[in-house]
Parts: sequence; C-alpha cells; structure tokens
Amino acid sequence: MKKDDIEYFKDLLTNRLEELLSHADNTVSGMTAPKENFPDPADRATLEADRNFMLRIRDRENKLIKKIKKALERIDDGTFGVCEKCGEDISASRLKARPVTTLCIDCKTKEEAFEKALGL
Repeated sequence: MKKDDIEYFKDLLTNRLEELLSHADNTVSGMTAPKENFPDPADRATLEADRNFMLRIRDRENKLIKKIKKALERIDDGTFGVCEKCGEDISASRLKARPVTTLCIDCKTKEEAFEKALGL
C-alpha cells in the first residue's frame, strides 16, 4: 500500500477514534447527572428505555474503538491492508468502506457463508 494511502487511513481512523471517545465522555457525564424524579411510571419507563438504548449504542461504539485501536496498531507495524487469512492485499474500496476490516472480501464472504451454514 502506498504511503499516501496509509496516511489517509491513519488520519481517518484517528479522527473517528477521537469522535467516539468524545461521545463516551458525554455519556459518562450524562449518566452521572442528577436523576430526575418522575411520578408517572410511564415517564420513568421511557427514561429507562432511552438510557438502555444509549448504553447499547455506547457498547457498540466501545467495540468499534477497540477495532480502531487495533487497526492503528496494524498501520504502525506494517500489516494494515493485508488479509489475516490469505495474506493478500485488501482492496482500497473495501478499506474505505470498512477501515477496521482484517479480511479481504473473498475471505469475509467465505466466513459469513460458513457462519450461516452453522446457524450462527
């Protein structure tokens, strides 16, 4: 992969990581704010449902943060853009769509077909 491409993906991943980390800080501060008291059980249930939804989103973002950090490590050690299974280069279009990917499209397709066959 060209040095310019590596720098592009490094900047892209770094910016995305900073954005996700700022969301995490906002969630923590929002969760520690004084709790509101709702006399109506339906209002309280709505608040709890909203909080649970927000926590699920943040959990997914936390997993993405870990993947981004691993992708940045791969950039540093020179293995970014190389499929972990077959060792072939991952296409630039795939990396642009999913910069944290570790598999080329062929290997990912095979993996998904295998998981589908097993019912996972």
